[in-house]
Amino acid sequence: MVEVPASFLAMPRWWTATPAEQRWLSDLPGLVDTWCRRWRLTVDGPPVHGSNALVVPVRRAGTPAALRLTPPGDDTAALSVALEFWRGQGVVEELAADTAAGVLLLDRLDPNRTLADEPLDVALPEIGRTARRLAVPADDGVASGVGHTADDVAALTPGLRPAWERLGRPFDESVLVRAADAADVILAGDREPLAVNADLHFDQVLRDRDGRWCVVDPVLRRGDAERTAVNVLWHRVDEMADHEIPRWFDVLVEAAGLDDGLARAWARWRVTDYWVWGLENGLTEDPPRCARVLAALR
Repeated sequence: MVEVPASFLAMPRWWTATPAEQRWLSDLPGLVDTWCRRWRLTVDGPPVHGSNALVVPVRRAGTPAALRLTPPGDDTAALSVALEFWRGQGVVEELAADTAAGVLLLDRLDPNRTLADEPLDVALPEIGRTARRLAVPADDGVASGVGHTADDVAALTPGLRPAWERLGRPFDESVLVRAADAADVILAGDREPLAVNADLHFDQVLRDRDGRWCVVDPVLRRGDAERTAVNVLWHRVDEMADHEIPRWFDVLVEAAGLDDGLARAWARWRVTDYWVWGLENGLTEDPPRCARVLAALR
């Protein structure tokens, strides 16, 4: 029977686990056995995990795969929709699913080879190219019910100034003005909506057995692919000197085939919104990072 890693049981996600989630954690070894029998799988090594999911290496008819288990109702259906939408084009391939049970069978990737381990001059162009592969047309008929990237901009922009006032005007007003101008750019026009992974970052891009980089756990949205550039940059900005940030941003924009002006508008809006949110929620490390990024990309 599979042994659940103590490090998974200690993840912050479970500190406030509901009774149902606590039962799920206790039942995990048995659940692995159940799904292995149901899908005719054999365990092929010790499990690995993120913050929410246990992933067990398995084989099906001799072929390597990965059994992914999360508590029922834990956005597994949304993940399955995303994987089915991209169908292995830049994302891990889904082989079987029972979304109600929170269980997916996926192609096996190498958990020890992620873009987080690659140097910037490899990782940034590669993740940009990955974003480009994902940016396929996604109109209403193709991705029904999936949220638009501009929804948050429309909903949250009116609240930025009142929040800034409540916080005692913690940064120069010109930052808010530039964010409002950026929101106008984002909300203007009638651009073709593209598929966007709203949670693209280096730890979730792994090698497959053929050496290709593939995304795990994509979050499907429709709209501007330019939304992703600053999000990707953010995850490794601490490795960059201030004067290097614009160059690496340009590397991302070029590799992903993005519109530079729109990508910068998204960067200004997203970082300002996060800056205000972070201050409201008592963050101490990220607000200075926001100031760094905005100053570098002015």
